[in-house]
Amino acid sequence: MSFAHSNRKARIVRNLYKTAAVAAAVLVFSAAGAAQAQFTTSPAAVQAGSYKIDPNHSKITWSVTHFGFSTYIGQFSHVDATLKVDPKALGATALDVTVDANSLGTLNAALDTHLKSKDFLDVTAFPTATFKASKVTQTGEKTADIAGELTLHGVTKPVVVHAVFNQGGVNPLDKKYSLGFAGTAEIVRSDFGIKSYVPAISDKVTLTIEAEFKAVPAA
Repeated sequence: MSFAHSNRKARIVRNLYKTAAVAAAVLVFSAAGAAQAQFTTSPAAVQAGSYKIDPNHSKITWSVTHFGFSTYIGQFSHVDATLKVDPKALGATALDVTVDANSLGTLNAALDTHLKSKDFLDVTAFPTATFKASKVTQTGEKTADIAGELTLHGVTKPVVVHAVFNQGGVNPLDKKYSLGFAGTAEIVRSDFGIKSYVPAISDKVTLTIEAEFKAVPAA
């Protein structure tokens, strides 16, 4: 085989690889574009129905001020919730949430133990907290106030969650229709009988919520 023939063959092989690479890239970006087209950021366009929370991608983060020196943050990593929603009848939305108090975590084992003790959450006596929505009021194109009853530490008080709709659509990994929300709320812990170290550790607790819901197939 001549040197020139060998070079031509090598160029042909390289061109074939380039063509294949370009074709693969086109397919990948086309698939990504098709998947993106299935998403909506408009609450009015979501599918009505029943949903269950994805606990692996949902959590509640809490924060308090610590003696005025810092803001201390922790999370409840296990949340269970069901949602029934119809974008054409927002007022009929049903939301029930249960939080595992034992899932509290701060990345500090000694502090976790203290926060779960009778000084604070007393998780032995009160292993869960619950929230049941009573009214949903749209406040903007993608926002709503969710009023409901929070039961924490054995005490029930009204709380409003300020919710933001993130996105709806088919999750590209599990192929399930999903909804995503963010939310914030503030509670006064002494209202729920959790009074230790107030006001050195702030009475006001800020809650930040991230929730993904999966559609439940109709029976």
